Parts: sequence; C-alpha cells; structure tokens
Amino acid sequence: MTNKTELPACPVETTLMLIGDKWKVLILRDLRSGTKRFGELKKSVTGISQKVLTSNLRDMEGNGILTREVFPEVPPRVEYTLTELGHSMMPILDAMERWGINYKKREAV
Repeated sequence: MTNKTELPACPVETTLMLIGDKWKVLILRDLRSGTKRFGELKKSVTGISQKVLTSNLRDMEGNGILTREVFPEVPPRVEYTLTELGHSMMPILDAMERWGINYKKREAV
C-alpha cells in the first residue's frame, strides 16, 4: 500500500495518483459488476497489453483497491475482485459515466 507520508497534500491529486490513468479507470469499470479473471479483463479492456494490465493490477492490489486470488489449478486461475476501498470509488465512476452521457448528448446536437 502507498505510504501515507508519500501522499500529495491535495486530495484530488491523491485520487488521480491512485486511479488517474485510463487503464485503471477501465479496470474499475469492469470489476464493478463483480469478480473477473485475468483473461476476461484482458478482453474487456480494449487495447491494453498483457504487461500493462499486469502492472496496473499489481499497483491497484498494492494500494488496496482490489484483491488477487490465485487458485492452485493447472493452468493457474487468477481472479480479481474490488475491495471495500475499491467499491468506495464507484460514485466517482458513476459521476464520470453521467458526465460522459451528458457530453455525448451535447455533442449530438
């Protein structure tokens, strides 16, 4: 988890540090409906490479936003689930969704 002494003074900057890149927001979007396997996330987050997905998932796990569960099977099965902290970010995604819908309506006029 990120050390609290390393967090920016500005709360908006802190939020951006945790989810401020396109991929993390899209991972959150896809996990809000429930647990997903790595392959499901790879397919649903269009354009992301396996390396970048892995890096973002590890970062989000390290920050307590999601959990990673590895099942001892052959081949190994790995599932990702939002934590309570991750779920607490859903109002942010909901607001982004509403804003995007309204923007699209404005552009369609």
